[in-house]
Amino acid sequence: MKKTGNNNARKIGTTLGETTVFSGVMNFTDSLKINGNFKGEIISTGFLYVDAGAVVNADIEVDSIVIAGVVRGNIVASSHVEMMPGGQVYGNVRTSRLRISDNVVFEGKCEMIKDPRTVDIFSARVDKLKKTVGSVE
Repeated sequence: MKKTGNNNARKIGTTLGETTVFSGVMNFTDSLKINGNFKGEIISTGFLYVDAGAVVNADIEVDSIVIAGVVRGNIVASSHVEMMPGGQVYGNVRTSRLRISDNVVFEGKCEMIKDPRTVDIFSARVDKLKKTVGSVE
């Protein structure tokens, strides 16, 4: 993923179009733009862009995310979360950097993390806890 001069202007590797309806677990490593509807879970080490008009019903774990559409679910972003004008987030957010523009709907809690590699044993998924405990041995 290449950044240009503007932080929001990024080269998107994959796009789910406006008429796309997708359900399941989405894994990707680079970047994804959602214009349509997605339901399930999103896990990535990359960048996610939820475009205006898109509806995402999912728990999301990514490096960074920009939201201009609707997200219903919890978000964990190790780098940053940006909510654009018109964006709607219904769920908790856990990130190290957060930017909320005017005209955003945000219903949930926000937890600012200092070290994205830390694991909160009370909110982490079981598979992530098992991996963390396994790496300590």
